[in-house]
Amino acid sequence: MSHNPHDFDVIILGGGLVGATLALVLRQQQKRVLLIEKKWPQTDLSLLAQNWDARIYALNPANQALLAALGVWSPERAQAVTRMDVRGDQGGRIEFNAADLGVPCLNHMIENRYLLAGLWHAMLKAGVVIRESQASALTTTTQAAVLTLADGDRLSAALVVGADGAHSWLRQQLGIKVNASSYQQQGLVANFKTQKPHHGCAYQWFDQGDILAYLPLPEQQISIVWSTARATELQALPAEALASAVARQGDYALGELTLNTPVFAFDLVLRQPESIIAQRALLVGDAAHTVHPLAGQGVNLGLADVQYLGRLLANQPDVGSWALLKQYQRGRLFNVRAMQRGCDGLFKLFAREQIPAIPWLRNQGLNLVNHLTPVKNALMRQAMGL
Repeated sequence: MSHNPHDFDVIILGGGLVGATLALVLRQQQKRVLLIEKKWPQTDLSLLAQNWDARIYALNPANQALLAALGVWSPERAQAVTRMDVRGDQGGRIEFNAADLGVPCLNHMIENRYLLAGLWHAMLKAGVVIRESQASALTTTTQAAVLTLADGDRLSAALVVGADGAHSWLRQQLGIKVNASSYQQQGLVANFKTQKPHHGCAYQWFDQGDILAYLPLPEQQISIVWSTARATELQALPAEALASAVARQGDYALGELTLNTPVFAFDLVLRQPESIIAQRALLVGDAAHTVHPLAGQGVNLGLADVQYLGRLLANQPDVGSWALLKQYQRGRLFNVRAMQRGCDGLFKLFAREQIPAIPWLRNQGLNLVNHLTPVKNALMRQAMGL
């Protein structure tokens, strides 16, 4: 692509999992890629292997295959999930089992930091240009996007991609409005050692608006995501008291728990930007959409953006053409909105309410779906990206 007058074919803002994966996909296509990240992450794998990250993702098979094709899949730090056990607040229950689909597992639990370090090593090896900097201004024409960095450097590209998170700088620069709806909850995350083995089973409990997930990890430990309005109060508890609260909320399914990481909390907000494209620019990952974590689909949606965009831009002489950008928006809108609506609907179904019949109905619904094998298998396939 040496005939191209731009400094780069694509400039990516944000070097998290989604931005780094996109950079690798585009480098495989021989595109000239610049990635801009405010702060270089920890990339010493031996240091990261000494403990476990509390930021855990449930990676579906479609995205695991993508990472494997890029050479960054690390099975030794991943936990296969073979079963899911979801429980309502009045006896409702639904179980998903990989064996029912004839597959080895439903998904894999992976750590953010360890996978990210592997992606950064691969980016450097592949020839992705990385700048530790911040963008300060953007101008676009029908022909190019020109980005000004904090140090005054001006760089041009056919396309600028915002992989810069839920509070995206690029999205703000483009003047894209966001429909944001707070869940009035935070997600509390931490890792625990368990008294009983988890046998590769993920658990989830819906209880009067609170949603607690136990996500299995190697070495008889779990990561939890507790969606609750009480996150600040729980985060302030001493380690033993928090472990007891988490074990109690999870019906002691894995016995007593022992906290073994710091505890984090993040706001839960549904975000739907009015557009994910603008002239010579587009958004991916959390910059393009956020979703309630109850189905563990946030990073899967972001990596699905990457897969779709990668296929779309392959062998294209102008990767920032308006026709391609419109196709990207159309191609992603249905799947993203469907996942957002599904998670939002499930959250609202199990939220606190004053109507006495609702808890009975929703729990009966779980039990009904549990016995409708074709419906249940279809739900599993969708979550697995199959």
